[in-house]
Amino acid sequence: MNPTQEQASAPSGWLVTGAGGMLGQDVRERLAAAGEKFTALDRTALDLTDPDAVQRALELHRPAVVVNCAAWTAVDDAETREAEALAINGDGPAHLAAACARTGAVLLHVSTDYVFAGDATTPYAEDAPTAPRSAYGRTKLAGERAVLATERGYVVRTAWLYGTGGPNFVRTMIKLAGIKDTLDVVDDQRGQPTWSADLAGLLVELGRGALAGTAPAGVYHGTSTGETTWYGFTREIFRLLGTDPDRVRPTTSEAFVRPAPRPAYSVLGHERFAAAGIEPLRDWRAALTEAFPEILRVHEKENSA
Repeated sequence: MNPTQEQASAPSGWLVTGAGGMLGQDVRERLAAAGEKFTALDRTALDLTDPDAVQRALELHRPAVVVNCAAWTAVDDAETREAEALAINGDGPAHLAAACARTGAVLLHVSTDYVFAGDATTPYAEDAPTAPRSAYGRTKLAGERAVLATERGYVVRTAWLYGTGGPNFVRTMIKLAGIKDTLDVVDDQRGQPTWSADLAGLLVELGRGALAGTAPAGVYHGTSTGETTWYGFTREIFRLLGTDPDRVRPTTSEAFVRPAPRPAYSVLGHERFAAAGIEPLRDWRAALTEAFPEILRVHEKENSA
């Protein structure tokens, strides 16, 4: 192989998997805005449960950074379909990690607060003990472990994600505000509402830090700062809608029993981003205020069609 061929085959650019989802769409937009060269593959273009297909994709595109946004996110369904969830959340990242190790790519894998027990009273540090209480959490932890077993594997845990590109809590509350006089919302689960566009920008920064050698591999927490409950989150959504927040009434988790247990406390600490010289995400209220007009516009457009 001559030098020109070697240079041509050297890893470059980015590869986004799960690119058709809410976060994947935002990562694509942030990469484009940053002038980065990238390839975006949705689940129809790349089946992460097929190790041969994953290897072929990495050999074909030769990315320097892979951002894995693909996931099984149906938390309750995972309780009875854990093997299917594990194939996507556990085996898929393992196949990506192996392929990245062979081709020399950095792997940024998006994970979740559900890997924790959710019974803390202070923010979870990146190295806090994991103890998932749901099938979804177990499958995501399996994916984390596979990624962290490699030298260039990064896990970015997030929580309470919302955005314009798919179903999420903000869009659901906007819809319910239009059809219900009052709304009972859980007030005993605490977390950090996180705009997917903000997280996408953080992933781009982390990938650049990884390539520059300023951000060491390992676990990072990608959530907004500040904290609230689902009740407090909903009241802010109603306020931004220009409707009375007192239409939202607090209730407990016992009023909404689900197949999978929800963490009572999902607040994550952000020390590792700060240590890597990357600014943690802004306060959740500031992000929601900026995101809201576009989310509302998309909601109204889809519901007027």
